[in-house]
Amino acid sequence: MKAFLMAAGKGTRLKPYTDTHPKCLIPIHGTPLLRIWIDLLARHGVSEVLINTHHHADQVTAFIDAYRPHTALALRTVHEPRLLGSAGTLWHNRAFVRGETDFLIAYADNLTNQDLAKLFDMHRGFRSMGGVLTMGLIRAPEPTQCGIVTLDGQGRIIRFVEKPEAPESDLANGGIYVASNAIFDYYGASESMPSEVLDIGHHLLPRLVGRMFGWPLDGYLKDIGNPDAYHQALAEWPAACDI
Repeated sequence: MKAFLMAAGKGTRLKPYTDTHPKCLIPIHGTPLLRIWIDLLARHGVSEVLINTHHHADQVTAFIDAYRPHTALALRTVHEPRLLGSAGTLWHNRAFVRGETDFLIAYADNLTNQDLAKLFDMHRGFRSMGGVLTMGLIRAPEPTQCGIVTLDGQGRIIRFVEKPEAPESDLANGGIYVASNAIFDYYGASESMPSEVLDIGHHLLPRLVGRMFGWPLDGYLKDIGNPDAYHQALAEWPAACDI
């Protein structure tokens, strides 16, 4: 199993911490978030991961070079001088997963101890029902700030709205997906993508409604995208999570 780990964001909401550090290297009780992700991926069957870089890319590359001897996971980086957006990163690096039936997509600014093998297993079942992507779901305390889904009785996502004004539920996109290679068929008929930044939530997921499924994550997951969320995660992680 291969994985894309999205780590190139500027982390503007997490200032001032990201003035001097990339968000993916923000420490969780002394452990860089990226190390937590690498260890988690290795523990749940991922063999190779592609990590995109942009903001403070030299620090990310230096960390990965130093950590390679300490993990069995094959670590690959791709630098984006200009941010491509999450969906753009997938498209421009689709050769990385050529020949793979399924692969993982995750955002490195989430702190989680989720058993990813469970998500892989759920996707295999959903794939047999025509699913192209399985989305890990969380309960959102502020649904208007998230991508919100509506499910049918089989777990199929029949509606997806990014940051809705009037949310139909509090089931939100958790930023962890397992996708099949058929996902690239939903970028459109052209063999080349347009030049603008392409986002998974805004540009790709709406095209997959009816062909993607949702599964509520049963582990801890916290987006540490702003200082308040970061401090809350620091308070919760030791007590709530055994990794």
